[in-house]
Amino acid sequence: MKSFELIHKKQSSQGHSNAVTLSREFNWVSKFINSQMNSYFQATDHISEINAIDLTNDESTYAEFIKYYNFNIEERIILLIAMAPHVCPQLLDCFFLKNSTYARSFTEFGGLKGTTHNGFLPTGETTIFILSLNDLMHRFNLIQYFAGDHYFQKHKIITLEKDNSAEPQLSGKLVISREYLSLLTEDKVYDPAFSSEFPASKLETKLSWNDLILEETTIQQVTEIESWIKLELEIMNNPGLAKFIKPGYRSLFYGPPGTGKTLTASLIGRYTGLTVYRIDLSKVVSKYIGETEKNLARIFDQGENKNWILFFDEADALFGKRTSTSDSKDRYANQEIAYLLQRMEEYSGVIILATNLKTNMDEAFSRRFQSMIYFPMPKLEQRLQLWKIMFHALKLDEEVNLRKIAQSYELAGGSIINVLRYCALQSLARKEQVVYYDDIILGIQKELFKEGKTL
Repeated sequence: MKSFELIHKKQSSQGHSNAVTLSREFNWVSKFINSQMNSYFQATDHISEINAIDLTNDESTYAEFIKYYNFNIEERIILLIAMAPHVCPQLLDCFFLKNSTYARSFTEFGGLKGTTHNGFLPTGETTIFILSLNDLMHRFNLIQYFAGDHYFQKHKIITLEKDNSAEPQLSGKLVISREYLSLLTEDKVYDPAFSSEFPASKLETKLSWNDLILEETTIQQVTEIESWIKLELEIMNNPGLAKFIKPGYRSLFYGPPGTGKTLTASLIGRYTGLTVYRIDLSKVVSKYIGETEKNLARIFDQGENKNWILFFDEADALFGKRTSTSDSKDRYANQEIAYLLQRMEEYSGVIILATNLKTNMDEAFSRRFQSMIYFPMPKLEQRLQLWKIMFHALKLDEEVNLRKIAQSYELAGGSIINVLRYCALQSLARKEQVVYYDDIILGIQKELFKEGKTL
């Protein structure tokens, strides 16, 4: 079953609808909590007939989410308690009640105190208490909601975060993911900002497939990735196919710099509606033992069950060949690669690795790719197309012969873009609207110089 975040179709008007529905939901759960607290402290039979809001005809994103997973009353209450610190923090103030016997808070309430947040931060224990009122059998039944096979955990909706693994599981802070909080309140797709926690930036382009000039065989292989994205759900819903085929798709783009690897990843995202995140490997690889794995884990964890494509550029810097374990440094490097292989296979989304040198890649990676797509240097006619497409917005002097230039200089698309930038600057600096032959040649000369070549 796909996560709700993957199948949800955004509707811009839903933010207001969410607010209306959530107001009713928090009013309902407030009555439930007060009823349970009164029952607990007054030793009376608790009132169970606090009827939940009927969401059958509610079209808000929040209501559609509840109906998609068919959440029961207890799951709805857990979700609302997790959302409360962000949406209705006063709802949990009742848990600040002090135990007069011991002059401290009630142990059974669980909860944490934030650093800057002045309200009550719920833990798993908070939800277990309010739902079970210390009924041990009921408590044991409720623990299932925090098991790894429940949708809360599988789809990264709600997690229990702990600083110390030795402490009880339910003492972990009850946390709703930022992605689902954004979706269920503002009806917005959450886009994480570049940070040390998520060293990746969104990759976007204004170009179209018509602007990308590739070999026909390369285009056919790229089309296969698009087809997988569009048809994956249908494939995975077929028991006969899902028995053998794992979710997700992994592809390797390799070839010289500037041949369209990054642009292709951007265009796949644009035309399939998926967000492409380019991973900054300089922020991922660490000299400290175990840190690289932690950095990778944060990326894969955030990307799981999202409409994301993870794009690792210059991937051989991290995914290179394993070495013989001659010392501890080699062993740790091999552990990093082994961990990466594992996470790649477990990731249910699309992963694209790009490298200039395929020979630098470990063979163990090659076996795990669904496709390995070569991006060669463009041939003459392709180079000519690139020159024409890129320079169409500039007025060329009559002496400029683009075919002759394409024939004389073997440049990739990335280099031609740099020449275009140089020529545009020269033209504007002269306050003219004309690009001369010498402008283009000087631009080419600069590009060749970067590669250690001369005209």
